[in-house]
Amino acid sequence: MFYGLSKFFKNLLPKRLFYRALLIVAVPIILIQLTITIVFFDSLWIKTNKGMTRALVGEIQTFIEVYSNDEYEKDEIKNIFSLYQDLNIEFIEDDNFNFLFNERWFSPIDRTLRRELKSKFGSEIFWFNTINYEELVDLRIKFQNGYFKFIVPKDRLTSTSARLFGLWITVPAFIVVIISLIFLKNQTRPITALAKAAQKFGRGENVDEFKPSGAAEIRQAGYEFDRMRKRITRHLNQRSEMLSGISHDLRTPLTRMKLQTAFIKDKLLANKLTEDINEMEKMLNEYLQFTSSSFVEKDELFNLSGLMNEIIMKYNNKNILKSIPAKIYFNGRKNLIKRCLNNLIDNSIKYGKKLNIELYKKKTSLIIKVEDDGPGIPESEYENVFKPFYKIDKGRSDSKSSVGLGLSIASDIVRSHGGNIKLDKSFLNGLEVKIFLPV
Repeated sequence: MFYGLSKFFKNLLPKRLFYRALLIVAVPIILIQLTITIVFFDSLWIKTNKGMTRALVGEIQTFIEVYSNDEYEKDEIKNIFSLYQDLNIEFIEDDNFNFLFNERWFSPIDRTLRRELKSKFGSEIFWFNTINYEELVDLRIKFQNGYFKFIVPKDRLTSTSARLFGLWITVPAFIVVIISLIFLKNQTRPITALAKAAQKFGRGENVDEFKPSGAAEIRQAGYEFDRMRKRITRHLNQRSEMLSGISHDLRTPLTRMKLQTAFIKDKLLANKLTEDINEMEKMLNEYLQFTSSSFVEKDELFNLSGLMNEIIMKYNNKNILKSIPAKIYFNGRKNLIKRCLNNLIDNSIKYGKKLNIELYKKKTSLIIKVEDDGPGIPESEYENVFKPFYKIDKGRSDSKSSVGLGLSIASDIVRSHGGNIKLDKSFLNGLEVKIFLPV
C-alpha cells in the first residue's frame, strides 16, 4: 500500500530538477503566507469587522429608539446622528417595503452585517446592499409605515488595513520567488549543459571544449566527465589508428600474394587463393572506410526523404516498393546514414527479389523500415548478426562475398546517432530491419 502511495506521489511531482527545486522554495513560502493570512483573517480582520459592525448596528438601534420617543424633535435627532455618527439618514414612507436582497455568502462583510442585523431587528425588517456604491453601504430598516435609509461609509464596517496587509504579504513573496527563479536557473544551467555534452558525446558527435561551472559538486562532476571524455576519445583514436595501421600494413603482403598467385600453375588452387585474398581485401577496405569517416563527419540538418529517394533511384530496380513522405528532416551525419541504408538495401537485394522501404514519424522517433522476401534470419541469431565478422551457416550468409560487416556497420551508425535497430520477420516472409532515429 505504501509503495503504491509513494509511486502515486512520485508521478505527481515534476520530473525536472529546476521545477523540483522551485517547488522546494515556493511551497514553504506559500504555506507561511497561507498560515499568516488565515491567522490574520480569523483573529484580527474578522473580529475587528465584527466589532465595528456591531457598533454600527448598535448606533442604528439607538437612533431608532430615540426617534421613536416623542419627547425629542425628529429632525434634530437626524441632524445629531448625521453630524456626530457619520450617518446619512432619510425616512421614506413606503408600505410595500421589499425585504429580498442578494445574499452574498462568500462576502465576510455581508455575513457579519446580516448576522448582527438579524440579532438586533429580526429577519424580516431590514435590507442592505454593499456593492452598489464603491465606498458606501445602503442599509434600510423598516419603521412604522415606511423605512429608514442609512447611507454608511464602508470603512465603518471593515478595516482598510486588510488590503495593505494582503499587498505587503503578497508582493514581497512574488519578488522572493522571482529572485529564486533567477538563482535556480543559474544553478540548473550547468547541469543542463553537462547533460547536453554527455548526450552529444554518447551519439559520437564532436564535443567542444567543455568548461564546468556552477556549484562545487556540479563543477566536480563536469571535470570528471571531461576527463572521462578525453580518456575515451584518446582510446578510440588509438584503436582507430591501430586498426588503420594494421589494415595498411596488410595491404602490402596481400598485394604480394596477388602477384604470387599469378605464377601458380594450378589454376583451381590459384582461383581459390585469389577469392580468399579478395575477401580479405574487401574486409579491410570496408573497415578502413568506416573507421576513417565515423569520427570526422559532423552533424547537419538534411532532408532524409530526399536522401532515401536518391538512394533508391540509383538502384533502378522495379521490385523496390517505397512509402516515403515528401519532406522529413533529420539532424545527423548524412554520409553515414547513406552508408547504413546502402548496406541494408544491398543485403536485401542480394538475398531477396522484392523489397519494401518505408519512412514515417511516430511520436519522437523517425522509423525506417527495410523488408524483403528472402530466406530471412533465424530469430535466435538476431543479436549475433550485429557482431563484427559474424557469419551464420545458412540462409543469408552462404555467399562468400559477405564479410560479416554490413549489419554491424549499420548498427554502429544507428547507435552513434542515439537510435536503435531491430530485426523481425517481414510481411513478405523475409527479413524486416527497423531503424529508430530520435527526432
